[in-house]
Amino acid sequence: MPVISMFYGIIIRLYLLDNQHHNLPHIHARYAEFEASLGIAEGDVLAGELPRKQLRLVQAWIELHRDELMADWELAANGELPYKIDPL
Repeated sequence: MPVISMFYGIIIRLYLLDNQHHNLPHIHARYAEFEASLGIAEGDVLAGELPRKQLRLVQAWIELHRDELMADWELAANGELPYKIDPL
């Protein structure tokens, strides 16, 4: 489960071969004891939870890096290591 970015105490990961889990492109965000899966297309929460402030930060980051995230998703879904993405 490679870390692709970190900012403001939030760790963003893409799991390899994770296209079966929610069946759509998504990331995993962790902050303290909170963890959530967020869709790349809309930034919606698919599972779990994050505090409101951190959720908004992750959603803004997704908006800024959507194309890079989709490229990384394709790599990870095929079992390849995704590239690092600049933090917020």
